[in-house]
Parts: sequence; C-alpha cells; structure tokens
Amino acid sequence: MSRSPISWKNHQNIFQAIFSWLYSYWKFSRPHTIIGTSLSVFALYSISLASTQSQVSFNNLGYFLGCLIACICGNVYIVGLNQLEDVEIDQINKPHLPLAAGEFSLKQGKIIVIITGILALALATILGPWLIATVAISLTIGTLYSLPPIRLKRFPFFAALCIFTVRGVIVNLGLFLYFTQALTNTAFISDVVWLLTLFILVFTVAIAIFKDVPDLEGDKQYNITTFTILLGKSAILKIACGIIIFCYLLMITAGLIKVSGINSWLTIGSHFSLLALLLWRSQAVDLDNKISIASFYQFIWKLFFLEYLLFPLTCILE
Repeated sequence: MSRSPISWKNHQNIFQAIFSWLYSYWKFSRPHTIIGTSLSVFALYSISLASTQSQVSFNNLGYFLGCLIACICGNVYIVGLNQLEDVEIDQINKPHLPLAAGEFSLKQGKIIVIITGILALALATILGPWLIATVAISLTIGTLYSLPPIRLKRFPFFAALCIFTVRGVIVNLGLFLYFTQALTNTAFISDVVWLLTLFILVFTVAIAIFKDVPDLEGDKQYNITTFTILLGKSAILKIACGIIIFCYLLMITAGLIKVSGINSWLTIGSHFSLLALLLWRSQAVDLDNKISIASFYQFIWKLFFLEYLLFPLTCILE
C-alpha cells in the first residue's frame, strides 16, 4: 500500500503552529525585559574587557555566551512566574499576554518557568561562584516578589525595592565580578562600574514606580496597592521624570569632573541630549490615555537600554 504524500498545506499548518507558539513564548518572556537583560550582560562584558585591558577570545566569549543564556533563562523564570500568579489581573491590564489570552495553559506556563529556572541555575553553577550567586539571588527575589504567601508586589515600597535591587545592584556588581574573575582570575569592581551601578540603581526606581501607571484599573480591582494608587498618575509622572533627570545630571557631573575610565566629552554631550529628549517627550504624555501612558513607559525602557550601550562606549573611547 502506497503512502499518500504529505501536502504542502500540512507543512504550512505545522510552520504556522510553530511560529504561533514561538510568538506566544516571545510575549511570555516580556521582550523589553529580555532586551534589558541582554544589554546589561553585553555592557558589563565590554566594560570588563576595557577595565582589564583584555581582548575578545574564544575562551572569554564562551563565558559571555553562557552568562547571557543563564541570565535570559532567569529573566523568563521571573517574568513567567509573575504572569502565572497574575492571570486574572492581566486579563484586565495586559490581555495580550499568552496566559491571559489563553494562548498558553497554566500547565504550559508552569513547565516553561520550571525549565528556565533549572537551566539558569545549572548553567550558572557550571560557570562559576559569582554567576551562581547573581542568578540565585535574583531568582529568589523574583520568587518572593510574585509568589504567595509573601508576594512582595502587594507592597509598593518592597515591590520597588525588589526591582531596583536586582536591576541596579545585583546584576551590575555580580556580573562584573563574574567577568573580571573569568578574565584575570581576580574579581574586582572598578570605579566606572560603581558609577554605572549608581546610575542604574536610581534610574530603575523610575521604572519601578512608573510601571504600574498603565495597570491602575486591574490593580485597584484586585487590591494591589501601588504608588500610582496612593499618589496619582500625575505625581508619579513628575517623580519618575525627576529621578531620570537626576540620573542624567549625575552623568553630566561625572563628565565635568573627569571621572577616570570614561570619555568626558561623550558622557556630557550624550546625557545632555538625552535630558533634552526626556523633557520634550514627557510633555506629550496624556495621562487619560492608556496607550499614551504605555508608550511613555516603553520610552523610559528605551532610555534604560541606551545607557547600556552608551556606558561601555564611553569606557572604550576613554
């Protein structure tokens, strides 16, 4: 008996199903956080090369790629766990997310979270103590942030503390220690990394408090207390912009006093330009329009991304 050939239409359906799953997974991973994580790994690798006067090699590139995969897996674990615990809230605030939209089942979401969490810890364990410390602490804080009964996201101060502790302190210091140990067998923290850590730490406060502005309706309905609910959208916009302005003035000052390890003119010029861009862009925010608020939130993330490109450039061109 001859087999009937598999039709092109069947192949097309398979490709469409695979693409659809990958697209849902991409949304599940929260792309803006993946981009931020990837850029932070790239930036700290680049700064560590400049600080140790090392060259890119096959060996240290392996340390970079392993670190990148471990951090991305850890990122997916953290944001995925948050979505598992927030399905009903996301159906109001973020109905496009895979669990809220029904594209992924709760079981699928749990499997992804478990696998990525295990992969993150396993890779970090293989690559060294500084990376396992960085990943393990980040995953622990991410778990405490989302998972009952602790669920720190219920409390505005502790929710913000979780975000800027991981993004601002643990990632920057932990990854730089990891890379310098890999490159020179001696872990240390340079002055420029302390400056970057201070900048990111303060900048992340703006992200942490503004991220809830687009989610006001769902948070109110499910009794999630946020700074937006306590202070109002207008006040949060002003505070977030004020924090970012402070960050840019900090970098401009660092350029003016000629902090060692950075290109002063590039630092001053780039951050003065970004300061002007922020002031212009903030004037266009319509706090009665959820799309406008979400757009400005993504703009803040783009400024965050840009710093992780600018900072290593100022170190390389020093």
